[in-house]
Amino acid sequence: MAGKRIGILALQGAFIEHENALRKCGASPRQVRTAQELDEIEGLIIPGGESTTIGKLMQAYGLDDKIKARHAEGMPIWGTCAGMILLAKEIAEIEQVHLSLMDISVRRNGFGRQVDSFETELEVEGLGRSRGVFIRAPYVDKVWGEARVLAYHQERIVMVQEGKLLATAFHPELTEDLSIHSYFLEMS
Repeated sequence: MAGKRIGILALQGAFIEHENALRKCGASPRQVRTAQELDEIEGLIIPGGESTTIGKLMQAYGLDDKIKARHAEGMPIWGTCAGMILLAKEIAEIEQVHLSLMDISVRRNGFGRQVDSFETELEVEGLGRSRGVFIRAPYVDKVWGEARVLAYHQERIVMVQEGKLLATAFHPELTEDLSIHSYFLEMS
């Protein structure tokens, strides 16, 4: 776990907070903005932000195909909030650029608008209690294939894993809780 080179897609969104959390876990975070930088990492975090903007920028810079190729080679990927949307194979009621890697369907802004943001404690399968911040958060409305649910909030699916893919509707990087970052590092 210590010293692992973990990339954070740094096109838009909350990437600095993930960097800080990874450092506290002993990893070596790297901001990723080019396809070449994807070759220099052992795992990738796609942060929260605006999923439409991140998706368009990924496509414009040729990162989408490179991310898919690196995942096919076994690189773990974790998407938080907007990152969850970008990993999903289906996005309910909207068409947008996405990676279509994970056997999940998501609903954007599933918990409401910005003013409806909140922080809560969650029970995560295999990890116990964890904290998460929900900001215009999506939720998963359907899983299939190898995807398995790790956490719910108010009967809505908010954390899913499928092999080396991890997705959270919430932002653990905005709390002091490092359990999910540590879990991702163990996957890497």
